[in-house]
Amino acid sequence: MPQLFATIQNTSTQTMLPTARQFRQWAKVALRIDTEVTIRLVDEEEGRALNRHYRGKDYATNVLTFPLTETPHLIGDIIICAPVVAQEAKAQNKSLTAHYAHLTVHGILHLHGYDHETEAQATLMEGIETAIITKLGYPSPYLIT
Repeated sequence: MPQLFATIQNTSTQTMLPTARQFRQWAKVALRIDTEVTIRLVDEEEGRALNRHYRGKDYATNVLTFPLTETPHLIGDIIICAPVVAQEAKAQNKSLTAHYAHLTVHGILHLHGYDHETEAQATLMEGIETAIITKLGYPSPYLIT
């Protein structure tokens, strides 16, 4: 079983955040190889600045993933914008915990090289995400009610 080395950083002022243990549990289920990751929870200002700087998009997005290296094991950062996650969960009628679980898994899969730039890539990645999320006991993240 792949090893997880995770650091959880919280700079967000949001309440009702998952615990570090939950983030580690969700990440571990998605691992394919040994992984060292920092998961950083941020507010909109930092999320927007990072998205603008690294992707050229001037808005806060739910999750950003920064793979750093694959040697000697996978290393990277996942940035989760807590206010955006809360807004999306409410708008999509999802539990906040389930949405955080999905975005954590989504970020880990990006670290592992999965993407959703093409329809084929998106179909593959969404299928893997759904299998992992339902294994964790949450409904499919792509069923929006």
